[in-house]
Amino acid sequence: MSQPDVPPIPDDPFHRMLHHVAPAGLSEATAQSAGMRRVEAISGKSVGSRRLWMGQTHVAPSTASENHHHGHSETAIFVVSGRPEFVFLDLEGPEPREVRIVTGPGEYIYVPPYVPHREENPDPEQEALVVIARTTQEAIVVNQPDLRWAGPVMTNSEDVRER
Repeated sequence: MSQPDVPPIPDDPFHRMLHHVAPAGLSEATAQSAGMRRVEAISGKSVGSRRLWMGQTHVAPSTASENHHHGHSETAIFVVSGRPEFVFLDLEGPEPREVRIVTGPGEYIYVPPYVPHREENPDPEQEALVVIARTTQEAIVVNQPDLRWAGPVMTNSEDVRER
């Protein structure tokens, strides 16, 4: 069967097609942490993105994720439903202490690169659902035994050195 005469897509940033990802196109073939389920929507694999990953995270009722960080990726989180809690270790005071941020629908969380954290859903009945955007095309997930950082030290936004 012959194709109709369609002009080729110009190889420039102003003449590329948009990509639509419907719920049926979401993929669970992405990095995971115990206690949550991540699904991928926008990535290098799904749409050819180069610097962006976007998807959803589902945290079941009465569940907490593993402690983890997202490497050099910045993460933005939008709470769709539920009241998820985000826990990290504050090292600014005289003693490290766990800080818990309680959120609700319509709120946002920013997770800087390399910051260990976990998501919790204390609600015994309702799943928590959030939309996540990251500054890498793939979902970097590094699971940790606790919230203390044990890896490279960030010296600026582009440089990491080993301890």
